[in-house]
Amino acid sequence: MSQYGRLVVRALGLSLGPACALGLARFAYALLLPAMRAALDWSFAIAGAMNAANALGYLVGALLAARLATRFGARNVFLFGLAGTAITVLLSAATASTPLLLVLRLLSGIAGAATFVLGGALVAKLGEGLTGRRAGLLLGCYFGGSGIGIFCSAVALPPLLGALDPATGWRWGWVVLGVLAGFAALGAIPAVLRSPEPVTERGRGRWPVAKLAPLLLAYTLFGVGYIAYMTFIVAFLRDAGRSTAEVTVFWAVLGLVSIGSGFLWGPPLGAWSGGRGPAIVLSVVTVGAAIPLLSASAAMAIGSAVVFGVAFLVVAAAMTAVAQRIVPAHQLTAAIGGLTTAFALGQCLGPVLAGVLSDSADGVRAGLLLSAVILLIAVPIAAAQRQHTR
Repeated sequence: MSQYGRLVVRALGLSLGPACALGLARFAYALLLPAMRAALDWSFAIAGAMNAANALGYLVGALLAARLATRFGARNVFLFGLAGTAITVLLSAATASTPLLLVLRLLSGIAGAATFVLGGALVAKLGEGLTGRRAGLLLGCYFGGSGIGIFCSAVALPPLLGALDPATGWRWGWVVLGVLAGFAALGAIPAVLRSPEPVTERGRGRWPVAKLAPLLLAYTLFGVGYIAYMTFIVAFLRDAGRSTAEVTVFWAVLGLVSIGSGFLWGPPLGAWSGGRGPAIVLSVVTVGAAIPLLSASAAMAIGSAVVFGVAFLVVAAAMTAVAQRIVPAHQLTAAIGGLTTAFALGQCLGPVLAGVLSDSADGVRAGLLLSAVILLIAVPIAAAQRQHTR
């Protein structure tokens, strides 16, 4: 195997971090949401608050990630974050208390953000010295890893929930997710041990915020828009009469397409300058989010899964690729943490706003409309990002 081939394998191994932190710990909650709402008598606002708590934890983790990496090493914190995510997901099966579930969602967000941010820094380090296209492919492989978790949850959860008592089936769903997250954590260890530490220098963590201002705002809006879709799309489809089998196919297609998205987008993301890459990817995400508003038929749902799935995980790679070209290497970990912080702020707002709207007379459709509108606004803002030189 060539040297670059080995780097791709390591990036794929590291991608089990997003598979655990996002695919299993965050996105799979959408599959459990209808059962948990029914069993625990939640409003959509409370259901959205669960993912908002996860996003708040994600915000805290993003703020701490660079400092923790400086003190303990990025590889160590990445692995501890994976372990913490798996444990908190598993513990979510142990209680029906809404306050305790909120705390567990918060903690899983903290752990997941540390893993996500530092995994991105590890992959960016792998790409040092490569051409833009090759480095972009590594980032695409990594950020597309969340699709692995989405696909695994699609295969495991809907049939499980359909076979069990609705009042308790959601607990076993968390057990399954916790076990899968544990396997993902173990699977990532070899790639972590073979990856060099990114450069983080104490006292030099400041990064040029002003140069990335459009990117920061666009990433915040993306956080608002995409999480509203990912939190409530399954509830929307179930309310529209889609069967368990149809929802399973929808979620599986979303996961499969997103796994391959990194290979599709990685090379051009490494070549496009300024905000062109993020703007194009955000445009595709917007179209995917809007499709269910036209029709909630099974065919349109699959179309939405394909279009949304082929782009939404790549937004993080697009943002990181731009930062990698603009920010000095010793500031990149802090910059990725800053971008993730902006992203997390948006994710804190998205589920709550969409949840409140979904409790209105217009139902979940209102929450999904918010998602599409916010994503559309993000497109021209991302396009305004200039290509600065280091």
